[in-house]
Amino acid sequence: MPQYPNRQFLDFELPIKELYEQIEANKKLAEKNPKVDYQTVIQQLEQTIVEKRQEITAELTPWQRVKLSRHPDRPYTLKYIDKMTTDFLELHGDRNVKDDKAMVGGFANFDGETVMFIGQQKGINTKTRQLRNFGMANPEGYRKALRLMKLAEKFNKPVVTLIDTPGAFPGLEAEERGQGEAIARNIFEMIRLKVPVICVIIGEGASGGALGIGVGDKVLMMENTWYTVISPESCSSILWRTWDKKEVAAEQLRLTSMDMKGFGLVDEIVPEPLGGAHWDYDAAAQILKSHIKQALQELKHIPPQTRVEQRIAKYEKMGHWDVLPTE
Repeated sequence: MPQYPNRQFLDFELPIKELYEQIEANKKLAEKNPKVDYQTVIQQLEQTIVEKRQEITAELTPWQRVKLSRHPDRPYTLKYIDKMTTDFLELHGDRNVKDDKAMVGGFANFDGETVMFIGQQKGINTKTRQLRNFGMANPEGYRKALRLMKLAEKFNKPVVTLIDTPGAFPGLEAEERGQGEAIARNIFEMIRLKVPVICVIIGEGASGGALGIGVGDKVLMMENTWYTVISPESCSSILWRTWDKKEVAAEQLRLTSMDMKGFGLVDEIVPEPLGGAHWDYDAAAQILKSHIKQALQELKHIPPQTRVEQRIAKYEKMGHWDVLPTE
């Protein structure tokens, strides 16, 4: 984990930054005055940081959770795979056009069991963000994901998808190569996969970009993430012709993990370390790992055909409507 002063702070995390600055100041004073004990003050400040992280997390607005899901220090797909598994073998290419760097996947050893992990990958700096296209996959990325899912099905290995994308890439070339068809094909095929499928929203879960790898027996959602048909900024732009209403849009979209659980669109909320997953990669990965293990244990004992039928029934029940009386 990056430590202060290299850590980046969001606006509502600034009280924590001030406490870190006080710690740094006390450490410098301790170097200048070795006979004076500053350790007690530093320990008190460190405890205050933990309490402040808990306080901030408990009072987050929907828009603040959106910002937290995009935190530049937040762990991405490859970080979770690295922390949860061993012997990860990344597989490349859709066997048609190219290897989409925004979508990664491969087999890994997950506590002695071979599991196919697939997910969107964002970059950690300007160069890698451009390489990964900011986590926005082209059609080749979704076709690569489907190829890997079918490979896992061939060898009877479970599939775990990690979702973190602002959306599928909306460029002209992506549409020309069939972006909509690729996502629709993935949804159609994922609903029928004969192996256990677990989907986890680890960051942003936007629109078809998320749905392209988001159909499974169990859908988990990390605490400080969002999942909806459109980003708050784009929603604000469409409805109010300005991005200034993005906070209102985030509230109205009901996009938080608590909202999604209440709607029955996700099965479980995965708690994060105090303040968010970006504060402790190891703890965040271990918490997520325990939830995935439990879900796999529940699913592996269900016959494949029964599992597919339950998956279809699960998605058929989603949504609700009211019938207005006729005059």
